[in-house]
Amino acid sequence: MDSAQREVLQEVEKAWPQQVAYLQALVREPSTLGNEAGVQRLMQGTFREMGLEVHTFEPDLGALSHLRGFSPPEWGYRGRPNVVGIWAAGGTGGRSLVLNGHVDVVSPEPVSQWSYDPWGAQVVGDRMYGRGVLDMKSGVSAMVYAIRAIQAAGLRLKGNVVLQSVIEEECTGNGALACLDRGFIGDGCLIPEPFPEVLVAQVGVLWGRIKVRGSAAHVMSANRAVNAIEKTYALIQAMRELEARLNKEKHPAFREVAWPINFNPAILRAGDWPSTVPAECTLEFRMGFYPGTSAQEAQAMIREQLLGAAARDPWLKENPPEITFFGFQAEGTVVNFQESPVIQTLNAAHQKVTGRALTPFASTATTDSRYFLLYYNIPATCYGPRGAALHGIDEYVELPSVLEVTKVIATFIWEWCGLG
Repeated sequence: MDSAQREVLQEVEKAWPQQVAYLQALVREPSTLGNEAGVQRLMQGTFREMGLEVHTFEPDLGALSHLRGFSPPEWGYRGRPNVVGIWAAGGTGGRSLVLNGHVDVVSPEPVSQWSYDPWGAQVVGDRMYGRGVLDMKSGVSAMVYAIRAIQAAGLRLKGNVVLQSVIEEECTGNGALACLDRGFIGDGCLIPEPFPEVLVAQVGVLWGRIKVRGSAAHVMSANRAVNAIEKTYALIQAMRELEARLNKEKHPAFREVAWPINFNPAILRAGDWPSTVPAECTLEFRMGFYPGTSAQEAQAMIREQLLGAAARDPWLKENPPEITFFGFQAEGTVVNFQESPVIQTLNAAHQKVTGRALTPFASTATTDSRYFLLYYNIPATCYGPRGAALHGIDEYVELPSVLEVTKVIATFIWEWCGLG
């Protein structure tokens, strides 16, 4: 490691208190679905302070809806921008890079179960608590402060760096897709999602909705009525059977993962009176599927499973469920650890900073890296801080890991882009 590179890592250390405060500011913006404007104003201000060329824009449904990888939302994008900052190269001959991070977070409910304010960003020992602190605002702070450290050291790069602060990674991915569609691309991409090892595979994900009809009646005649909630049980069981089958027939990339495919019956709506047999039940769910299966093929697989179960039930056979899909239509990916230039450069950077090599990681969730890999032919991966309870109660990040990841990303940037 030469003196310039050592100086960059020293700048990361010097700015660490400011980075912690910045991460707290990010977490204190409650950027759930539809409420991302505040945190994006903060990101816009940050990029301007860094002297970047800043672009702020709302995703355009008309422009996106025909693109491969598009996921259909049931909401709009007014007042919900992406923010992109471009640090132009100071030299020539280097590779360009996208640093992508999402600032949307899931709901912290039930807040009553938290030990800490989910929007408080409280630091306790080496941990910071809060919704989105791990997934993935700590990673966003790392990519920002990695660039800041290179700037503070007075260095320039040979390739452009495009920083993308995107919405909707948690439900569609259309924020990242909108950035790519507008031409904010690079020769490689790193997304600092909270994976302490390097991502080489991820499952596909679908969101769906099942609407079941029953027959309403006063509860005194319940034996002659049809309870829509109870009829939904049979369909949940059918999906559990599909889940179990897919976990027996594992994709090679997930051979070492105990249970890669997960079905989640997530939201149930039914009935409006305790003494009335419910005539409708709506179930919203999430289902995983393997790389190599298209979203359309996965939808067909789910429909076949549900309608097959319905055909075995006398009521559902005559009153089949309504099956629709919305949100995630995310396809899976597989990357060769040895052949990915992004992974190999990141692994070298990680070894230089920590003395340890990265190991391949297969995720049972999805990330925005799929857009870069599948539809834009841009090598990409995810790597980021450690912590626990993402999407859960008392989510936290381990702060020492954020500092380490910031150093690794800074090293990766100069190794990838080249110092001008």
